[in-house]
Amino acid sequence: NSEDVRCKCICPPYKDHSGHIYNKNVSQKDCDCLHVVEPMPVPGPDVEAYCLRCECKYEERSSVTIKVSSVTLLS
Repeated sequence: NSEDVRCKCICPPYKDHSGHIYNKNVSQKDCDCLHVVEPMPVPGPDVEAYCLRCECKYEERSSVTIKVSSVTLLS
């Protein structure tokens, strides 16, 4: 299920841009700043420096387990 996988990129502040967290449903091989950070907050010459500061992680999760756990906690 594509809803159960995502790439999460945490980008710290850079120059006059505040930090930001980006999430996107992409394949594991596309889990990087260039595929996930949209729109790119910096101009072309700064993209490489900006992306080097971002930490991107591929995450898989079970939404069914999350929903069952949430219902159990609320009971």
